[in-house]
Amino acid sequence: MANPSILILPGDGIGPEVMAEVRKIIDWLGTRGIAFDVQEGLIGGASYDAFGVPLSDETLTRAQAVDAVLLGAVGSPKYDGVEYSKRPEAGLLRIRKEMDLYANLRPAQCFEALADFSSLKRDVVSGLDIVIVRELTSGVYFGEPRGIIDDNEGGRIGINTQRYTTNEIRRIARSAFEMARRRNGRVCSMEKANVMESGVLWREEVTKIGAEEYPDVALSHMYADNGLMQLVRNPKQFDVIVTDNLFGDLLSDAAAMLTGSLGMLPSASLGAPMANGRPKALYEPVHGSAPDIAGQGKANPIATILSFAMALRYSFDLGGEADRLERAVERVLADGLRTADLMGPEGGSPISTAEMGDAIIAALDASL
Repeated sequence: MANPSILILPGDGIGPEVMAEVRKIIDWLGTRGIAFDVQEGLIGGASYDAFGVPLSDETLTRAQAVDAVLLGAVGSPKYDGVEYSKRPEAGLLRIRKEMDLYANLRPAQCFEALADFSSLKRDVVSGLDIVIVRELTSGVYFGEPRGIIDDNEGGRIGINTQRYTTNEIRRIARSAFEMARRRNGRVCSMEKANVMESGVLWREEVTKIGAEEYPDVALSHMYADNGLMQLVRNPKQFDVIVTDNLFGDLLSDAAAMLTGSLGMLPSASLGAPMANGRPKALYEPVHGSAPDIAGQGKANPIATILSFAMALRYSFDLGGEADRLERAVERVLADGLRTADLMGPEGGSPISTAEMGDAIIAALDASL
């Protein structure tokens, strides 16, 4: 049988640096008889510089054909003057939309060694382990009409449309309920049904799916603004949170700070199963391209490495290897090794991006 296939899209800023550390782990797995067919492509500003578009048709075709896509990061201030449709972020939105990656899984886990690095008190975040399931291909980021138009009175109007269909809500709800079944059996659905008709529909449809198909999963509802407050007040009350595209964007970034650093948060974006049974899938860190530190070896590669662990689990049925990799990360952190973003007030000497990757490989060797 052919090896599983991966398309790596390093992207912009620190993307190539953190993705280089994932390549080390892919190579390490190869020495243990777990081989992947790996190819690389361009996305974001790197693609715009090469092809004049943030995602070429050829790269998209390759992404559609592989078993999993690993993405670094996109974006840079140098593209601020470029028209919206050709900015780096447009390439990311397009690949999500064209691959129909509707379920974005964003775990927020606080490693014990980093409990003091959160902006919240240790007792609030220690042992935190939640997942935010964000709808990724609809909502206000994709709804029509959109744009900026003249108001005929000397001013302008900015328009974005929040739009959801029954089927879009039902499929993301099922993803959340299935995730909860594998965890602690609780789903909290977040919207703004008090002021938005799309929120009313969201609540009705999630409730219907829960009652008819997942009566064994406990379902609760919360307005998204209250949900954000509760995340920073008592985050361990949650198990699985399901929400729309916009609120999921906000809630997951807030959850990132509970873990100590944006550099710690992975994500998986999953779609419908392909002919081989694997879901269409894209894995990426939650953090951005951080152009201010690009090329300096300061970036934390852990979020990208943990994103690859999610790929091992969800795309390649290698849950044991995913667990091994996550334990290696935990071991390195417990040993006190830190990149610059994880340095506490007591100071110390941070290690580089490459050194963090090497330390995780060493921990993997020690686990054999």
